[in-house]
Amino acid sequence: MADETLGPSRLESGPAAAGGPLRYEVLVLNQISPNGLKRLPADRYTVGKDVPHPVAVLVRSADMHAMDIPASVRAIGRAGAGTNNIPVDAMSARGVPVFNAPGANANAVKELVLAGMLLAARNLAPALRFVAALDPTLPDMDKAVEEGKKAFAGYELAGQTLGIVGLGKVGCLVADAAIKLGMDVLGFDPHITVDAAWSLPAQVRRAASAAEVLKHADFVTLHVPLVAATRDLVNADNVAQMKPGAVLLNFSREGVVNEAAVLAALSAGPLACYVCDFPSAALNRHGKVIALPHLGASTREAEENCAVMVADQLRNYLEHGVVVNAVNFPHVEMARESAYRVAIANANVPNKLGQISTAMANAGLNIHNMVNKSRGEMAYTLVDVDSAVEPAVLDNIRAIAGVLSVRYLPQPETP
Repeated sequence: MADETLGPSRLESGPAAAGGPLRYEVLVLNQISPNGLKRLPADRYTVGKDVPHPVAVLVRSADMHAMDIPASVRAIGRAGAGTNNIPVDAMSARGVPVFNAPGANANAVKELVLAGMLLAARNLAPALRFVAALDPTLPDMDKAVEEGKKAFAGYELAGQTLGIVGLGKVGCLVADAAIKLGMDVLGFDPHITVDAAWSLPAQVRRAASAAEVLKHADFVTLHVPLVAATRDLVNADNVAQMKPGAVLLNFSREGVVNEAAVLAALSAGPLACYVCDFPSAALNRHGKVIALPHLGASTREAEENCAVMVADQLRNYLEHGVVVNAVNFPHVEMARESAYRVAIANANVPNKLGQISTAMANAGLNIHNMVNKSRGEMAYTLVDVDSAVEPAVLDNIRAIAGVLSVRYLPQPETP
């Protein structure tokens, strides 16, 4: 169980007990958009790379697996979608939510997918290499250009079939853009959300499996997270079933594609081109591979969107206990109806909510409002009570077996 100390002034390292406003220290591990950091007001937040007792961590690509994450940390915010660089399971065991910014970089990734399809269809990568190798001092350079261009004749996207595996925010945007370019779209997602389903263009044909998409599409683009079920999603068995001349695009995660299988399919068929955002020693300089240097979210707009989104989520959690877009906690929102709020994370096992309510009732606290939700092995509860909560009551709740963290969140002072 995480040691939450005895109240907000010590918990969040602010001097509230000494007469000043509550302050929050936030450790920043990467360069974060200034517009995102501005969402954490300076009168309440100390943000930097050297804060001594961080209550939260903001990160982009820094690997936190080998990091000694301070016990003071109550939340981690990833300014991006993937959280593979964060020890999520270890944080869950401490009752620490890990937030991300799903969809904030979706337009940037969508545009790169379109660029990848055009690079492959029009043979732009080898064409650029051809032009770069020409000697500009030769008197017959124009003739060499005209003769050489025949080797790079391509085809148009209109009329081609695009297969999309993963119909989240990015997948839906890619589908919409491809349809507007005149492409037919075939999509598959076994876990499509209601919001995504509403966003998906009606023209998208639904496939029954990823294998069906690979078998029938001229282009296949992947937009799934890297989890146990998606590792090697594209493998030797299904890549061999792709159409002759097909193009595979991977702007999701490196491990979703079995690299050896793709290289074999490029050498022996049927794959004509592999476009990805994950260079490697094996892929580098392969004639049928277009590998980009992790450019998926590398636009100023995407970086700002991610930073703003995750900063807002961190602030809402730190000040009000609200959980939105955490990869390891349930979604829990509750409007403030009291100046006194308690947030509790615990193992999702029977009778915890009853024990928490009993501990409050025994202390004479009246519960004004309560929300309790669970997600997998994690449960999370927000409780608004009508009077101040004494440290001893919080200690009694912490002592309940299975309780991972307890935070006391009196109404923040208005700046």
